[in-house]
Amino acid sequence: MPFAQLGDLRMAYDLHGPDAPPPGRLPVLFVMGFGLSGRVWRFVLPEVPDRRLVTFDNRGAGQTDAPRGPYRMAQLARDALALMDHLGLGRVHLVGVSMGGMVAQEMALADTARFASLTLIATHPGGPAHRLPPPAGIWHFLGANFARSQQRRLDAVARLLFPKAFRTEIGPEWLHRVLAEDFTPPAPAAGRKGQLAAVMRHDTRRRLPSLAGLPTLVIKPLQDKLVAPSGSDRLARMIPGARKLELPDAGHGLIRQKASTLGEALRAHFAAAEAG
Repeated sequence: MPFAQLGDLRMAYDLHGPDAPPPGRLPVLFVMGFGLSGRVWRFVLPEVPDRRLVTFDNRGAGQTDAPRGPYRMAQLARDALALMDHLGLGRVHLVGVSMGGMVAQEMALADTARFASLTLIATHPGGPAHRLPPPAGIWHFLGANFARSQQRRLDAVARLLFPKAFRTEIGPEWLHRVLAEDFTPPAPAAGRKGQLAAVMRHDTRRRLPSLAGLPTLVIKPLQDKLVAPSGSDRLARMIPGARKLELPDAGHGLIRQKASTLGEALRAHFAAAEAG
């Protein structure tokens, strides 16, 4: 992966898709969630062809520096905006998942004109009601973070991210292989603590109405055990004109589980924003 020196932060990023996409097709910036590298978008990227796609590792994860925290969501947003400047990106479509959706909210609020559209996947606007996972997910979250063996950790992560029906259908071999790739190497302790502090303080509720006019798609996985699906409902209500897409059989790991469905939704959303 190439690196960008953004002040005192060394950030890893990657570029995908054609160097010269068809005219009128704007680039897409993908923002990853808690503790994970931007490469976890790898299932979605092929579903968005003929565009320049940018992924990156947030402060505290992947190959990007992990300075001691605590971090703030606005700080993670400034990092991503600085990467856009470094790459010479003008207007882009902005897509964020989970914590990445929180970062994307702050980015859009900080400089709305830079974004042709906003997509928020499996995320929430913050506040006390959303600081902790739903009860069904707390046990799996603790198991994923404190398991004493890799096998138990992957089992806990799989239960946290994917509904039982999907786990049964796809089988443990695929799940363990994909998740092992996603979580290797693990985010350093300083990075996890820093990002967790940003998540716990995240709150955009009062500011979201200012995004009126920005084409926004909110994607709600109804089987999410990590972020309460009601967070998507609140986002869709708080952002004027936002559209909501519900996926009844999807869990928090939907960027792996439902990549083709997401790709179809993103293509349509981008095209509508560019046409409008």
